[in-house]
Amino acid sequence: MTQKVREIMTTELVTVAPLTSVVDGAQLMRQADVGDVLVVDEGRLRGVVTDRDLVVRVMAEGGDVGDRTVVSACSDDLVTVAPEDDVDRVIGLMREWAVRRVPVVEGERPVGIVSLGDPAIERDPSSALGDVSAARPSE
Repeated sequence: MTQKVREIMTTELVTVAPLTSVVDGAQLMRQADVGDVLVVDEGRLRGVVTDRDLVVRVMAEGGDVGDRTVVSACSDDLVTVAPEDDVDRVIGLMREWAVRRVPVVEGERPVGIVSLGDPAIERDPSSALGDVSAARPSE
């Protein structure tokens, strides 16, 4: 039987409103020990901001980062899947779009996220990616 996204997705999401400062978004990432926050407006997914987005789209531009909001650092093109999609579909989208995280939505409401390591942990836990993904984060 084909494995579904619902079986591997993370359901503990860190979400922020579009006008949340990038500093507050980064602090939430640190507190939750995650590499992304979902930007949600009235229950609808508007974007994803990753730790890399903060560096490349905000810090590298210079200026006062305190004035920037998460919506200004969001990825414009959202790639999403549904909980009942096959895991092979999310893996294919990660390859095609060169993304490491794919939000899982029902309608426009976020219900989970699949990170690059999630399929590796499920399918080949002894692989290098599976090992790294399952390891406890360093302090």
